[in-house]
Amino acid sequence: MTFTSSPLAGTSRFSMPYKGMAPFLRMSIAGVDMRPLAQAMLAQAGAEPDNAALWLTLSTLMLAIGQRDSGLAIQGQALSMARTYRIPAASQPPRLTVLVLMTDGELSANTPLECLLENTDIELIYYYLSPQAWFAEEIPEHDVLLVGMGESDATQVMLQALPEILAQWPRPVLNHASHIPKVGREYASAMLQGVPGLLMPPTWRTDRATLQQVAAGTAAALACWADCDFPLIVRPVGSHGGHGLARIADTAALAAYLAAEGGDDFYVSRFVDYSGADGQFRKARVALVSGQAFACHMAVSSHWMVHYLNAGMYDDADKRAQELAFMDRFDDFVARHRVALDEIASRTGLDYVCIDCAETRDGELLVFEIDHAMVVHAMDEEHMFPYKQIHMAKVRNAFRDLLLRTQAAGQAAA
Repeated sequence: MTFTSSPLAGTSRFSMPYKGMAPFLRMSIAGVDMRPLAQAMLAQAGAEPDNAALWLTLSTLMLAIGQRDSGLAIQGQALSMARTYRIPAASQPPRLTVLVLMTDGELSANTPLECLLENTDIELIYYYLSPQAWFAEEIPEHDVLLVGMGESDATQVMLQALPEILAQWPRPVLNHASHIPKVGREYASAMLQGVPGLLMPPTWRTDRATLQQVAAGTAAALACWADCDFPLIVRPVGSHGGHGLARIADTAALAAYLAAEGGDDFYVSRFVDYSGADGQFRKARVALVSGQAFACHMAVSSHWMVHYLNAGMYDDADKRAQELAFMDRFDDFVARHRVALDEIASRTGLDYVCIDCAETRDGELLVFEIDHAMVVHAMDEEHMFPYKQIHMAKVRNAFRDLLLRTQAAGQAAA
């Protein structure tokens, strides 16, 4: 396979680089109203109809402000013009260039490396694939390839086809496509059964008809899904960020959920009460880089469905103090869960993967989800989260070191 040395130069459609998610996530965290920016960028895009990078940036902004349909439509327009987009390194010249294989879709569809590698000397080139546009453009010159597309129904065909292609790739590859399906909720929960000290209740994919039978009392939950009884956790297949996620106490609640929630395919699992002795729920995000664990954040909430942005971390100094203690004593967390963390790294086979998890009162590592497409960043305001910069630098530096080692190994093998 041959690469083009400068695929982005000298063409008007790349007159501005693609911005990626990072600047909009930063503004969102800071509480900035991005709607005026979206209006201004829409006007600019209308004046530059051939500027694909501008249109893709606009689509990302629209998705970031919750305009899903508009964002995906604009994304489709951008990808019809070009499928290769560059995010320049903050420090020039770049130390190395990573080609990231991406797919179209929502913000959760791909690994957001621009957030993790913000303000570094690493250049990113996002190369968008689809079954209908399969390596449709020339491959840009790069040092390392990383498979960034997530696991979903939409990516299964590509993830099955990529391993044969990547086996012959002339540059080193990270997060091989053959391992990506392992992060699927059903696959992951089955894969991680039997690990000492690790609890991940089996997750079952089911259809609306089966859920309706359980809601009507004509079928029992345990008869439909092993080790899965009320209270249930139910979510639509393909959902992220808690959309459509609910804890279902009984058949009446399940009937009400189905009446309010559309779709035909769902995941179900049993609910595990992971509240602490004080009744609070604590959920952590941990990154594994070459198998080494790093703390990304820890949120504290009185609600079982914990998301960092709505857990009150920005309003409660005591919660931030708890997160600080978690991050400062993270070595103790790793020591308590060494076997579980090592098994996750080994069984997934991924060079970079994240874990959303908690600790049960019995001391087990409760795993909610594993994924390589989770957002990892250091964008929280430093005056409020001074400890974040210190700990997030560890993750960023470890990932950068992984890239450099991979590049060196590729050069040595050439």
